[in-house]
Order: sequence, then C-alpha cells, then structure tokens
Amino acid sequence: MNRREWIRSGSGALAGLLSFSGLSAAVQNSVSPYRRPRLKITDVQTAMIRGLHVRIHTDQGIFGHGEGVDAVSGGTGIVAGFRAALVGQDPLHVEALFERLRTSGIFAGAQAGQYVAALTAVEIALWDLAGKAVGLPIYQLLGGRMRDRIRIYCDSGTDNRNDPRAREFIAQIIQLGFTAAKIDIDNGSDPARFDRVNWTANNAEIEHMIDKVAFMRESLPKEIDLAVDMHGRYDAGTGKRMARELEPFKLLWLEEPVPPENVDAMRDVRQSTHTPICCGENLFLRHGFRELLEKRAVDIIMPDIQKCGGLAEAKKIADMAHTYYVPMAPHCQASPVGTMASCHVLASIPNCLVLEWHWGHPAERMAEWKQYVKEGDILQKGYIAVSDAPGIGVEMNDEYVRKLLRPGAAWFGEK
Repeated sequence: MNRREWIRSGSGALAGLLSFSGLSAAVQNSVSPYRRPRLKITDVQTAMIRGLHVRIHTDQGIFGHGEGVDAVSGGTGIVAGFRAALVGQDPLHVEALFERLRTSGIFAGAQAGQYVAALTAVEIALWDLAGKAVGLPIYQLLGGRMRDRIRIYCDSGTDNRNDPRAREFIAQIIQLGFTAAKIDIDNGSDPARFDRVNWTANNAEIEHMIDKVAFMRESLPKEIDLAVDMHGRYDAGTGKRMARELEPFKLLWLEEPVPPENVDAMRDVRQSTHTPICCGENLFLRHGFRELLEKRAVDIIMPDIQKCGGLAEAKKIADMAHTYYVPMAPHCQASPVGTMASCHVLASIPNCLVLEWHWGHPAERMAEWKQYVKEGDILQKGYIAVSDAPGIGVEMNDEYVRKLLRPGAAWFGEK
C-alpha cells in the first residue's frame, strides 16, 4: 500500500486527525471563545472556622472555594454585602468583579483591613471557580508555572532554652525536612520590663532576645536558615539595636523590628544594619507596598496572600517588588486550602523565596492539617508540590472540618 492509499484507508483517516492541521483545528475548536463555559453566580456562602471560608456557587453546579485570614472579624457580614453585586454575574471575569467590589467600597474601608480580607476570600473563590470551569490549575491562569514545588519554612513553636519541650519541637523541624524556620523574640511579659506600654527594650530584655536566637541557632543544623520576628512591637532605637546585635547570626531576615505603618522608620532600621529586613504581612493591596519599595525600606516583602487582596493582587505585588530586585516570602497561617492557593501564586512569579507554615504545634494542630483536605498532608519534606488539578486543586474535607466550625457560626448557607 502506497502513502496515498494508506491515507485513504481508516488508518490514514486517523493519521489525518493526528496531523498538525487536524490538531490545530481540534485546539481551535476546543478553546474558541463561544465554547467557554457560560456560568452565572447563584449564591455566595460563608463559614467561619479559624479563618473566613467562602464558597461561590453557579447555575452549572460548579463552585469555587476561597479563604481569608487574620482581619476577618465580621467577614461574614461583609461578604453578605457583596452578594447582590455577585449573583447573576459571570464568575470568569475575576478581576472585573474584584475591581467592582473594591471601588464600590471606597467609603466602606476598601483600602485595607476587614473589607480587603473579606474581598480576598471572594477573589480566591472566583479563581478556584474559574480554574474548575476551564479545567486548568490556577497557576496556568496566572501565566504558567516557573517551579513545580514551593519551599516552606516552619514557624517554630519554641524560642526558649528553658522550654521543656524545646528539643522535641526542634527535632520536629528537622524530621519534617524544613530548610528554614522562624522564631518570635518579642515578649510583652518579659520580667525584666519596666513598663508594659513603652516598647523600648532595656539591656536585660535585649539579652533575653539575643539568647533566644543563639539557642535556636546552636540547636538547628547550620544548613537550616533562621528568621526572627519582632511583630512590629518595638521603637526605632530598639529595632536598630537588635538588627545590629543579630548580625553575627546571619539571619534569613529580621521581621518587623518596628511597626509597619511608618515606612521611614523601617527604612532607618534597614539602613543601619546588614541584617535583611522583612515586612508586609499587615499591608494591603499594591498600594500598601508602593512606598515600602520606593523608599527601599525592606530587603524582603511578606504579603499575606489570604488578606492582602488575593491571588492576582499578590502577583502584582510580586511583580512590582521584582522591579526593585526584592524577593517575596509570604506570611501564611491559612489552612491547606489557602496555603495551596498561595503556592499557585508563588509558582507563577520569579522572585519567590519561601512560604510560611504555622501548623506544627501543638500536636492537635498538626492532626488538623493532615485531615483538613481530602488530599491529606500536602506538605512533604519541607516543600509543597503545586497541584495540577483544576482550580486550587485541593478539596476541603467537610465532614472533618465542620467539627472545627466557630461556635455560633453557620456552615455555608445552613441556618
């Protein structure tokens, strides 16, 4: 049989289908705009667990799930206020819906805080819904993947050599395969303090903070990076002094040595030291990071993707930081749902450094983490593999998580 006869046969027909022209036609047919899902939002529901969880339902049975954290007190009421603007809309126009809700709230606090945190949960739910509707992981909708796994650091449950469980917790960091850890050194109840309101640290307090860092540094293998958090609770003089005192420890970063609202003070601390300075978990939207970057006030930015405005906003923040050669290491205390959503953003940006993990202590928190989503424990040897499933790529284990519902809170639309 010659080539022409073979093409005319059944095998030839199959070959024609698999030819470049046939493949091109198939691709065009499947992705033509008129073939994309025609969806309408039918309901917006919430549940308060540790954070604010939002589900956006559609007329085709597809729903998206998002999570907001920290500044979510009263979030259910705020999301309920969004409902009228969302129901009946096409959920695939994610950024248009986000902008409509953000700009309509200009006199309702849409610049920061609870409004933006609640809007963040909605935005993430819309991206999850969009990914499920078109059958793609969110990172693909954000421009594609630069890495297939995200480095995670452990926010340690200990920082004190006198803690009887300190060695146990440190061993856990090592056993779980983390390559970085963080400790808190601020202490409002330090017995050496003279004044519980004034956050100027005296010599004894400074020594206590230094000892915490020394203890962790000597307890962890040298290949595990160490970051230190001061939670923005000290004045500029104390911040500068601590940054200089900690230089010999070669920290991954010193986090918020002064409160984040005064960018000039943060810049003064950064200019006074070789210790890298990190800030951003309490800033919102791109607008909250602009001055921080323009004034070169930090070495590393730390937006919380579950409250700063969502996935697209976090990517825009990262892109803005990238023009200043500043890496991003997001704050994250979200559930596996929000954590995986953050991983999609970090997979899609060039300047990803590391992502926080907050679930190691106490033991019951680790048990919750492992059962929170149907996929089980998504953290493996200090990394999270970015899901290739549509949307966020993990599904909440409703039967288990429902037991964690905040007292008095409704479960996704139930009375």
